[in-house]
Order: sequence, then structure tokens, then C-alpha cells
Amino acid sequence: MTQSAADAINAAHAQGRRIVCVGTTALRLVESACPEAGRIAAFRGDTDIFITPGYQFRICDLLLTNFHLPRSTLFMLVSAFSGLSVMQAAYAEAVAKGYRFYSYGDACLLTRTEKTGAEKNGEV
Repeated sequence: MTQSAADAINAAHAQGRRIVCVGTTALRLVESACPEAGRIAAFRGDTDIFITPGYQFRICDLLLTNFHLPRSTLFMLVSAFSGLSVMQAAYAEAVAKGYRFYSYGDACLLTRTEKTGAEKNGEV
């Protein structure tokens, strides 16, 4: 992430605008480039960030992504972002309506939830 991109995201965040990531790779990038809550820095290189339930998101407010395969690491990531119960309900709806999973066309716009105490502790 260039310094100008980091500056633009920081300015938007400071203005109270929502930060939207398009795709899980973009989400992992901005989280990797955010060493402190709410402040993006220029970033270059690899990331080893692995997001699972209990992760405390620092910058992203919305995530546009497809319906990932259940029991995958990406499902863990979206469950960390929006909450396991929300994602289970969304997936039940997707199955009932015949949505397509993986990378075949159906997508969802997810909001970041405030975690309950149990979710923060990884108990859910």
C-alpha cells in the first residue's frame, strides 16, 4: 500500500467515513497495514495475518466478498468479521435460495459487528 493510499484511507476514517474492503485479500492488507486501531501506514511485503473469530479489527467497517466454502479459513475470516451466528444465518438463507458458493457469482456486503464477551474470548 502506497503512502498516498494510506493517507486517503486515514483521511476518510478521520472524517467518519466507512472503510470498505472489496475482498478478503484487501481486508487482510489493510489490517496488516494498520499497526494501531484507526491508523493505516504504508505497507509493502508479505503478511502472515490469519484472521479467526476473536480477532479485533482495527480499520475495516464493511466487507464485500463472495460466499466462501463452509469450513474454510475464509469462512473463519468472515465469521470473525460479522459474527458466527450472523454468518450461519446468511449461509442458511443462501442455501435455501440456491446461491452459488466459492467464486461463482454471488456476493454479500458484510458489516463488522461488535463482539459479545464470549466471542471476544473465542468461546463462540
